[in-house]
Amino acid sequence: MSVKTTKPSDVPGTATAVHPTPKVTPKVFKHPLDPLTPDEIAAVSLTVRHYIAAKTEIKAVKFITSSLIPAPKKAVLAYLGIPLAPGGKPEEPVPITRKAEVDFFDVVAGRCYNARLSFADGKWIIDELALLPEEVHPQISVQELIAAEQVVKKDKKVQEAARAVGILPEQIFCDGWSIGYDERFPQKRRVQQALVFARFSEHDNLYAHPMDFIPVLDANTEEVLHIDFPPHYFDTPNGPVLSAYSTAPPPVAADSLGSSKRERIPPPRKAFDFLPDLMEKTEENYEPRKDLKPLHVLQPEGVSFKMDGNVLEWQNWKMHIAFTQREGVALSTITYNDHGEVRPIFYRLSLAEMVVPYGAPEYPHPRKFAFDSGEYGMGTMANELSLGCDCLGQIHYLPGAFISHDGSAFVIKNVICIHEEDAGVLWKHTDYRPGGRSQTVRRRRLVVSMVCTLANYEYIWNYMFYQDGSIEFEIRLTGILQVYVSKDDEPSPYGTKVAPNVNAHYHQHLFSVRVDPMVDGLHNSVVETDIVPLPNAPTGSKENFAGNAFITQDTVIKTESGRQYDYSKERRWRIINPHRKHYSSGKEVGYALGVKGGATPMMARGDGWAAKRAAFVKNTVWVVKDVEGKDMGTKRMYPAGKYVPQTREEPADSVGQWVKGEQNVEDEDLVVFLTVGTTHIPRPEDWPVMPVEHVSVSFKPVSFFKANPSMDVPGTQDPKSVAAFSDLGDSATNGHANGHANGHANGHANGHACQC
Repeated sequence: MSVKTTKPSDVPGTATAVHPTPKVTPKVFKHPLDPLTPDEIAAVSLTVRHYIAAKTEIKAVKFITSSLIPAPKKAVLAYLGIPLAPGGKPEEPVPITRKAEVDFFDVVAGRCYNARLSFADGKWIIDELALLPEEVHPQISVQELIAAEQVVKKDKKVQEAARAVGILPEQIFCDGWSIGYDERFPQKRRVQQALVFARFSEHDNLYAHPMDFIPVLDANTEEVLHIDFPPHYFDTPNGPVLSAYSTAPPPVAADSLGSSKRERIPPPRKAFDFLPDLMEKTEENYEPRKDLKPLHVLQPEGVSFKMDGNVLEWQNWKMHIAFTQREGVALSTITYNDHGEVRPIFYRLSLAEMVVPYGAPEYPHPRKFAFDSGEYGMGTMANELSLGCDCLGQIHYLPGAFISHDGSAFVIKNVICIHEEDAGVLWKHTDYRPGGRSQTVRRRRLVVSMVCTLANYEYIWNYMFYQDGSIEFEIRLTGILQVYVSKDDEPSPYGTKVAPNVNAHYHQHLFSVRVDPMVDGLHNSVVETDIVPLPNAPTGSKENFAGNAFITQDTVIKTESGRQYDYSKERRWRIINPHRKHYSSGKEVGYALGVKGGATPMMARGDGWAAKRAAFVKNTVWVVKDVEGKDMGTKRMYPAGKYVPQTREEPADSVGQWVKGEQNVEDEDLVVFLTVGTTHIPRPEDWPVMPVEHVSVSFKPVSFFKANPSMDVPGTQDPKSVAAFSDLGDSATNGHANGHANGHANGHANGHACQC
């Protein structure tokens, strides 16, 4: 038996090292949710290879995924000493067996297998080896994406198509993409599409030079199957008209260029670089700004958080942080120490899925709706982070590892960044009366972050914890727009010409955030709240004479379902524990789910290709009962299914199908999926690299704490803060900013708390 070997050209640029063989076999785990180590990944793949060689006819394999199978939830909580109910005692610990699963291809037959393993008696053993249906494909590996470019560059027909518009073979570059949806190609083949660009120097921004054709290739056989030539638009008195008869794709056997009914379009040659040394050569009068002075983040006494392996403690928070091949970052067993009582809040938080549907209807552009998590994997696309660039201040990094085609582990040394930030004012009040006093408390936050590059695009994932018991999951979007070539005078009804002959199509970024709550225990409910004017009480009535009254209407979600955001009612949701109530409000303890800033409807039609595969986008909130497998954790992890590439319908193991069971979700162990996003109508100012766009979800305590839990955060006065222009007569004449002329900076002259 042979394996697909890892060559230097296969190693992704983000990988720090390759871990080929197990050096140490761990006997015990430090934490039951710790991700597989490089040694474990290598040991697992070695076990699979030995098993295949001894007990199957498989001759050659290509590994795609390798990940931890989590232990049952109650077993993990018992191991950690976390109670299952308010005021309860933790259950007695039970043995936990470390388990893993692997997806790999039989390279010769082109079929995929899933192997499940257990660690027992100092070694990994195969528990189950399953042949997956021929239409099922695991995520596309980073090595397959790298290989796609080489396959395209070497293809004679691709070279001919490039030469016809003045591009040499060595100038051909491409991004491998999932095929999305295309019924012209059988699902059993592992099909990708390649978005092609020209590159005229080594580090030239290739996205400035889009080509006018899109090859389709088989990632297993490494051959180009077809080349699509998209039709284009031309102006008429009645508006833009497509050169082809229909937006539908022509048969594979048809002449693709002939079917598009248009002439070839050469790529634009104008450089739009983003590297400063190249911009000095290609941009007229380019000069870096020279008036920006240093700004440093200093912590002279060190950081305020503690790490024990993957477990973090900070300002009453405690959590486990893990790298995952698919989700990137997963935070688990999140608790808060409330004056000595350790209160569980979330069992797990992660980005479970996302989809990026594009809005141009003419073939083959509708195929562009990437599931960046399920089809590629955020962990495999994660960056090696740089101290002082991606994260500022005193930083702690965690490593990550994922499997390569030959079973060795790719290691990213600094893949998860952990640091503290000043985040403005936490709370403040001034008694304005003569002689009154004030108090200002600054807000510190802890940030757990990762940066991922998905071909042209970058995503920055920030999980932010605050001293008032709230959490924010912030998504920052940057990178380079996905663009296509346009003719000189071509109208652009579904995009923006961000530069001459460079058309950036309209698109959306829609994210599914998985929330596995344990608010003061495992048995929770979800309450939907609408805010409405006082019913049946018009202005002038005795109940509402001034017409100003409004109330909240609470509805407990009782069965599995999806719910949509309603702006007219300021709709909101909170997760509660019905077995514990606040001493004053009388409300059940809970956490509110803040999605208002990110609630985004999908613009594609509900019965279209994208919506059929990404049914999770149809609702803002989904509530389902958690279901665990035998001797393992949840089976309800991914809202668009476990195996996403090349699906054509909503899979059976997806959230839209789960809710059809209509199981009870009141006072149950729940999973909630939140859909948020943004609709991107590109601007010229987004070119050549887009300034960050923000999307966020918040989790805020509601009747969870007795009062503001951050009242014990001390006010401080930073002794390093000084007046910006003290020599020009700033009021803080002694160098204390934001103060009075006598040198009191909202506090005492000795620089203690910001109080008066």
